[in-house]
Amino acid sequence: MCSHSRVLRMNSLISTGFTLLVSLVFLGCQPAAEQQVEQEPTKDIDQVFDEIYERELAFSPIRQSHLGRKTDQLGEWDDFADERRLERVERAQADVERLRSDYDYDALTEQQQLSFDLFVFDAEREAANLEFHRNAYVVDQFNGQLSGLLTVLQNVHPIESMQDAKDYISRIEGLETVLNQFTANLKDRAEYGVIAPAFSFPAVIADARSMSSGAPIDDAAEDNALFNDFRSKIDELELDTADRDDLLMRASAALRGPFASGFRGLIAELERLQAIQQDNRGVWTLPNGEAYYRNRIWHHTALDLSAEDIHSIGLSEVERIHGEMRGIMAEVGFDGTLREFFDAIRDDPDNYFEDSDAGREQFLEEARRQVAEIYGIVGDYFHRVPKAELEVRRVEPWRENSTSIAFYNRPSEDGTRPGIYYANLADMSSVQRYVFAAITYHESAPGHHFQLALAQELEGLPTFRKFTSYGAFIEGWALYSEQLAHEMGFYENPYHNFGRLQNELWRAVRLVLDTGIHAEQWTREQSIEYFRENTPLSEGDIVTEVERFFVNPGQALGYKLGMMKILELRERAKNALGDGYDIRDFHDAVIGAGSIPLGILEQQVERYIAAEME
Repeated sequence: MCSHSRVLRMNSLISTGFTLLVSLVFLGCQPAAEQQVEQEPTKDIDQVFDEIYERELAFSPIRQSHLGRKTDQLGEWDDFADERRLERVERAQADVERLRSDYDYDALTEQQQLSFDLFVFDAEREAANLEFHRNAYVVDQFNGQLSGLLTVLQNVHPIESMQDAKDYISRIEGLETVLNQFTANLKDRAEYGVIAPAFSFPAVIADARSMSSGAPIDDAAEDNALFNDFRSKIDELELDTADRDDLLMRASAALRGPFASGFRGLIAELERLQAIQQDNRGVWTLPNGEAYYRNRIWHHTALDLSAEDIHSIGLSEVERIHGEMRGIMAEVGFDGTLREFFDAIRDDPDNYFEDSDAGREQFLEEARRQVAEIYGIVGDYFHRVPKAELEVRRVEPWRENSTSIAFYNRPSEDGTRPGIYYANLADMSSVQRYVFAAITYHESAPGHHFQLALAQELEGLPTFRKFTSYGAFIEGWALYSEQLAHEMGFYENPYHNFGRLQNELWRAVRLVLDTGIHAEQWTREQSIEYFRENTPLSEGDIVTEVERFFVNPGQALGYKLGMMKILELRERAKNALGDGYDIRDFHDAVIGAGSIPLGILEQQVERYIAAEME
């Protein structure tokens, strides 16, 4: 627990969060009135940003690994104690004060001003979030808090030397400490009145057992996933038999000992909470739940919208998209209601891949073909594309229960590890061909890969700008990319376009249901029924989606709201520039500065329009 002095500092930071956010970010940072003498900074401000970035990176060995950096912390994990979060916020606030004191905002270049605004935005957003750090679920079925740890080892921890292998073993051993922190945090949150919904526990417990089973931990016929990964990696090294056997013995001991111990304690606590928790309700039931949800809306969208505003927008968008879908019904000559068309699409055998290894491979081949086609005409729509490679992969079986249907992993910092589009192919009955055509564009090209990989490759920007992430911008661009692919001519027939609209409808329904669950007090069953009546998604997808909204409040809002903002800005640019409008220039304006909040994105597009009109 925090000391009394730390609690006081925490409260002080919280009280200033939103006030500073508005005054510093969107209005720009002006020098204090009493500061009459212009100070000459001792360092270029971008250098200071990079120094701060490297300082903070030193606190996150996980982040270092994701970036592809091999440091003397390769065998370590992050510290998940609550005190570490407070310390981060304190450091960021001190940085903001120092920057305001040392630099004249008006004397900075345009890009430096943008960097300043983003830095302050991040610092104050975290300060505003601090009040609610105990409201977030420690472990749930959607966010992959456990599987993400094993993913670090399997997918990003390199073994290119004996030392790398020893560091891998150290991380296996160190997972006990991390899991014990998770267990302690679960107990603390439960005492505070925060326990994940009842439906989340079976999947989380099943995944935890799967991750901590297999030889040499138990007598199972199959190896534990980490042990198999470790052995396959060291087999690639040129080791003598004695060294190899020693490494395998040490890895085996680490898995049977601290690794298994950490999981046993965590599973026991999860089972205890499962017996306690009987409810499936939104965050309105949590301590200070209404304020927490307002915080989540702001955190994920950076838009000044209330839950009621968003709910209304969602209902309106659902109605509009239904109208477009009826247009496709007429185009294909379907005689019936929209509900009947939903059922016909859902039951269409041509809408599914075979539920077999051959069917899964067919999906992967089709997705790779889609990516290749985009790259074939990319120059008509983009001035720049990422240098980093893009791969399409299936989600590994051991984490299928705790991941979404599809997602994207950034490339390494140096581009040697590719960007990866992952598709969850566990249940092929939920992999609708018409829907996944659009999802592929969303997660790969021209979606997340063009956006996130390109951001990492931008030159002349401080490092933090290349790796920041603002939900509504990130997901808004990806959903916009689904429509852009249609404009590029890449949906093969009306049914594939219907699948695109289905995805957009899905995101519009999110506006209704996220706010319905957390502000309107909708039940799980009520939410499932609304989804079922208004979309053609499969029952399994509907249940997964609804349960996702419960455990990740506000996150689902960014997709549709972000897309709407980008389309609004594109229309503004078209109207202002007329014949001078070039979609490639617009795309540069949107993603050419890295990830930015939607309010600042609007300023960027306005600058682009003004520059083109000169």
